[in-house]
Amino acid sequence: MAALAIVILNWNGQEMLERFLPSVLRNSTGADVYVADNGSTDNSLDLLRTRFPSAKVIELGNNYGFAEGYNQALSRLRDYTYYLLLNSDVEVKSGWLTAMMNYMDEHLEVGACQPKLLCQWNPTHFEYAGAAGGYIDALGYPYCRGRIFNTVEKDEGQYDTVAEVHWASGAALLVRCEDYWNVGGLDGSFFAHQEEIDLCWRLWRSGKKVVCVPQSVVYHLGGGTLPKGNPRKTYLNFRNNIWLLKKNLPDEDYRRVMRWRLLLDAVASLQMLLTGQFRSACAVWRARRDARKCCKQYQRFGASEYSIKLRPQSLLWSYYIKGIRKYSDLF
Repeated sequence: MAALAIVILNWNGQEMLERFLPSVLRNSTGADVYVADNGSTDNSLDLLRTRFPSAKVIELGNNYGFAEGYNQALSRLRDYTYYLLLNSDVEVKSGWLTAMMNYMDEHLEVGACQPKLLCQWNPTHFEYAGAAGGYIDALGYPYCRGRIFNTVEKDEGQYDTVAEVHWASGAALLVRCEDYWNVGGLDGSFFAHQEEIDLCWRLWRSGKKVVCVPQSVVYHLGGGTLPKGNPRKTYLNFRNNIWLLKKNLPDEDYRRVMRWRLLLDAVASLQMLLTGQFRSACAVWRARRDARKCCKQYQRFGASEYSIKLRPQSLLWSYYIKGIRKYSDLF
C-alpha cells in the first residue's frame, strides 16, 4: 500500500497552480501529488500537461464543490494509507511533511492533523483559516489558536506544542484513508466552508483524535476562491454553521445555541447593512431559511462519550466586551 497521496482540488485555478504547485512538487519527496480538477474552464489542464507532467491529474468533469469534489477524487485513491488535502494556494518548504507523518505513524489514536498555517504574504503571522488548530465556542463560532474573529496573532512560538484541537483546517489536512471513509468522508451538501469541522467532529465521535503538529509549517495565501466579504461566502458560512451544529449537538444544546444565534445573526446582518454590504446582509437570512429547509435530511449524531464539547467561553463576550484578542488570554 502506498503511503501518502497529496491531493489539490482545482477549479479555474491556473494562476494558483503556476505559483504554488512547484513548491509542492519540489518539496514532497516520497508522496504522490495529484491535482483533482473540478471541471475547470480555464487553461488549468493544459498547464498541468505541459508544465507539470509529474503531477497526476484526476479529471472530475464537473464542479462538485470543495467537499464532494474531494470525495469524488479520493474515492479513486483508496490504496493509500494517508491523504493530505491541500489548497491550491499553499506554499511549502523542504521537510514540511516530516513532523506530521512521523506523528501520525507513532500515534494510531489520531485520525487527522494539520500543520501550523502561516500567512503566505505576511509569514511572521498566523493565517486566518486554521492558524495552529481550531475550536468551537459556546455559541458555535469557530476560532483558532492564533486567530479570534478577524484578529490574527504574530507567530512567536507561543503555540509550538502539539495540541488536541476540535478541528483541523482543510487548507492542509492530513487524514488516515481508513478513518476518512469510516466516518463517511466530507459532507458534500456543505459544498464549501466548515465541511472539515464537520469531518473532524465525526472523527472525534468515532474515537479518533484530531491534533495540530506545529513542527510542520505551511504558508497559505487564503481567499483564493471566495474572498472575504463575498455574499456567497457569507451565505455558505452561515448556512453550514447551522447544519454543523444541527448534525452534531445534542437537541438541548442545539436549541439553546440557536436561540442566541437568531439574535446574533440579526445583529450581524444589521451591521452589514450599516456598512453598505446589502447583499451579504440578505445572504444571512437566505442562509437561515435554507438551513431550516434542509435540516430534516440530516441524521442526528448527538452526544457521544468521545464527541467534542463546545468551549465554555463566548467569543463575542470575550472579544467585544472584555477586549480579549489572543487565544492564550481566553483562559
